[in-house]
Amino acid sequence: MGIEKVKAYFRSYNMEERIREFDVSSATVELAAAALHCEPQRIAKTLSFMVDEHAVLVVTAGDMKIDNPRYKAQFGKKAKMLAPAEAEALVGHAVGGVCPFAVNDGVEVYLDISLKRFETVFPACGSSNSAIELTIPELEKYAGYPEWVDVCKRGGSE
Repeated sequence: MGIEKVKAYFRSYNMEERIREFDVSSATVELAAAALHCEPQRIAKTLSFMVDEHAVLVVTAGDMKIDNPRYKAQFGKKAKMLAPAEAEALVGHAVGGVCPFAVNDGVEVYLDISLKRFETVFPACGSSNSAIELTIPELEKYAGYPEWVDVCKRGGSE
């Protein structure tokens, strides 16, 4: 189960106690924001895509949407989200709990610059009722990302 993998991952950093589990679903940005009593944009949503036969995760601010031309410029392919069964099999977490921690080998994680406007954000922790509050430097450290990307639409509250 994804939450157990993420707990074990954060246990290795003595941070397991920072994971929050809820009695309600946090599977969408809106549900997570309600469970955490925070603004939806501070939810760090993790989107899963297929690029050249491997899974890629892009973590964005909760109020952002992928911009297809920017995505294609970054990854050289049209954005193709994974189906729920593919996400669980390839990433290691079910949709609603997909996060950048304790993912399967070979999964690349990218952080979108839309997150940089916040001091802390709330990514999921491998289940549809969990989250952890991390500073941006902590997110960088624990997500194991290779680089920041700029693949979201401009405007709105950015």
